[in-house]
Amino acid sequence: MNEAASYLEADDGVRLAYRLTRGRGPTVVFLGGFRSDMTGNKARAIDQWCEQRGQSFVRFDYQGHGQSTGEFVDCTIGMWSKDALTVVDELTEGPLILVGSSMGGWIMSLVARARPERIAGLVGIAVAPNFTSEIMWPAMNQESRDRITRDGVLMVPSQYDDEPYPITLKMINDGASHDVLSSPIKIDCPVRLLHGLVDPDVPWEMSLKLANAIAGDDVVVSLIKEGDHRLSKPHELDRMLAAIGEVSDGTKIEAD
Repeated sequence: MNEAASYLEADDGVRLAYRLTRGRGPTVVFLGGFRSDMTGNKARAIDQWCEQRGQSFVRFDYQGHGQSTGEFVDCTIGMWSKDALTVVDELTEGPLILVGSSMGGWIMSLVARARPERIAGLVGIAVAPNFTSEIMWPAMNQESRDRITRDGVLMVPSQYDDEPYPITLKMINDGASHDVLSSPIKIDCPVRLLHGLVDPDVPWEMSLKLANAIAGDDVVVSLIKEGDHRLSKPHELDRMLAAIGEVSDGTKIEAD
């Protein structure tokens, strides 16, 4: 599903597609997942919710995703976190509520570490911090590890798409330099993490690991008994929006 998008020209020549709704603060920024784009159910639900509240919201596509330029196979976690920082720095002002889904939870953590003075709250949905080393590499058998080491890329079947997708050695190696679990993320703001207990892709324990890495005390992990990885059923979206409202309304709302 394509929606009309605006474009932000990044320093490296990449054109980042985004949709921005201006309103009062704090600005909500949605950070999507691995191979997801800004037209998904969660992004659109937050967009509608923010519009009804008159609150600023921005969603965007990382390079190699959706309507942005770039090739997915060339990208890394570092490049996608740079995209997120470009969007934050160029399109927003004042305090931020970051909402990270799956890989977006990792990107959310990297942005929070880089711009702690701007973070008013975090909401994570099925967060996957350090997933290249915590999930992808351990899941590979020796044959797959040998193939990706030899060829630089491994094609992996997807349960969400008919076509397999590439995992590159470049991305695996780059991920190790963006660890967010081994040292504290020095922020002190409300954090809400939602995770499904039947998530087949990212174990719910990952949310606990991220919670432990956050230095602040106002961190709550909510486990949804029948929740899968997407957490996009109506009642799950309601939980997400309630969490965003909780951290948002706990901060000072400033008019533009």
